[in-house]
Amino acid sequence: MSRQIDDRSNSYVDELCALDPITATEVGVKGHDDRLPDLSPDGFAAIEELNRRALADVRALSPADELEAVAQESFLERTGLAVERADAGVSRSEFSVIVSGLHAVRSVFDVMPTQTAEDWDMIAARLAAVPDTLLGYRITLLDEAQHGRVAARRQYAEVASQVRGWTGQTTGGNYFTTLVADTPTDHNGRLVELARAASAAYAEFGTFLEQDMAPRGRDADGVGRVAYELASRYFLGATIDLEETYAWGWQELRRIEDDMAATARRIVSGGTIDDAVAALDADPSRDCGSRAAFTEWMQKTSDDILARFDGVHFDIAAPLRTLDCKVSPVNDGGAWYIPPTDDFSRPGTMWFSFTDDTPRFSTWRNTTTVFHEGVPGHHLQCAQAVYRADTLNRWQRLLCWVSGHGEGWALYAERLMDDLGYFTDPGDRMGFLDDQALRAARVIVDIGVHLGLTIPRDNPFGWRGGETWDADKVFEFMRAHTRMDDGWLRFEVNRYLGWPGQAPSYKVGEKIWLQAREDARTRKGAAFDLKQFHTDALNLGSLGLDPLQQALARL
Repeated sequence: MSRQIDDRSNSYVDELCALDPITATEVGVKGHDDRLPDLSPDGFAAIEELNRRALADVRALSPADELEAVAQESFLERTGLAVERADAGVSRSEFSVIVSGLHAVRSVFDVMPTQTAEDWDMIAARLAAVPDTLLGYRITLLDEAQHGRVAARRQYAEVASQVRGWTGQTTGGNYFTTLVADTPTDHNGRLVELARAASAAYAEFGTFLEQDMAPRGRDADGVGRVAYELASRYFLGATIDLEETYAWGWQELRRIEDDMAATARRIVSGGTIDDAVAALDADPSRDCGSRAAFTEWMQKTSDDILARFDGVHFDIAAPLRTLDCKVSPVNDGGAWYIPPTDDFSRPGTMWFSFTDDTPRFSTWRNTTTVFHEGVPGHHLQCAQAVYRADTLNRWQRLLCWVSGHGEGWALYAERLMDDLGYFTDPGDRMGFLDDQALRAARVIVDIGVHLGLTIPRDNPFGWRGGETWDADKVFEFMRAHTRMDDGWLRFEVNRYLGWPGQAPSYKVGEKIWLQAREDARTRKGAAFDLKQFHTDALNLGSLGLDPLQQALARL
């Protein structure tokens, strides 16, 4: 049977990886690890042209069966939005504390192998390419600025601060020289020289951000309705009523905090949430004490859940039973997951990053994050897609990512762990609820600040009713409704301000996943099987939330 949609999608993977060697390395497509992408205007134009051509090709084809119909829906939705973002000038000008060409170039070295002389040759070639790559990127940002397409001034300044940390100008070591510190003797001298040159190029770029880009940046952090609606559709793969979702966020946060208050009284008799948090932070048994000990705890927690879940709540194929847990060498804050390569030679990896001023390495705060990033969260979701070469094409398995689908599933996975009784410890449950509160609060502040909305006068917390959102109010609100350390919280707030539409995708995605499960339960009645629902849903691969609901309804 001819499978033209799958064939065209597969060829797109090879074409894109040739233009974007960072993506090739991240997904394990061989042959590109010695190069960096062209971040000049010509490089961006080449990818934009590829997307337009592939979109037209796939749109003109007819699916052979239901599997190809889902693959076509997904490709058209994702690639169509990539074209829309390019037309709006987003793809070239997007710049924030979490996403930019600068971040992509640095972070690709985290996932490059270092076992053989050939591995170090690849790293050397990439390090050598850093200065010219950043020069091209500088031209792109200046060209976009000439057309009025810039990020907020705050983002340029904050990334310049990150660069100072990466290059050893502030606390901590130099990322690039540390990267090559343990190289083989016959490579060491050359690699140290290349690392210093890459570090110097980054340091110069940081100065460029402060002196050239920050003065050109927008005063306002909010992007406005038109830009936000496009961002929301991109991150969700769905169109939602933003005002309705904003109102729902307030009520959801109130529900979660009522649950937190009840949980707090289990920790400190008659105590408040703050009393419970203080007690948990003061408990030495809940602090790993160091990054190394935290890494060991994270790995053990992840391994235990993998062993318990296999064959019980999910069928976990053998290649998925390895999940590496690591602490990042940079101190920006956050947690994330990187899927395995196509051949599983590099397993799925869960990463944590601590800020310089992190006071403790808490287990109670992060147990739920291990579930979110690992099993049954991103690892089970993403690695399962990579594994299903029998039903998903390479584009679906390696390149397709929809934040609402992925982050929504991971938040659904946290909720599932609560349903299954994995938060019987009140401290761990407080951590789970605190993260839920964080995600609900993000719905409110992200939509509020980017749309310039008014804070409801009748909001459930009696807080600043009638005032208009701005960056200072975002930080004040998040500080009042989450228990993150200030270093993490500053990074989080800057992330929302610079990455519009992404933060709400967690709770909105979770809401749609929960609704999809209940719809399936209603359709199937007594025949509904939760394990089968999870298997069927994950086997679809990543989809926009609108195509996901349509596909699940057909199962």
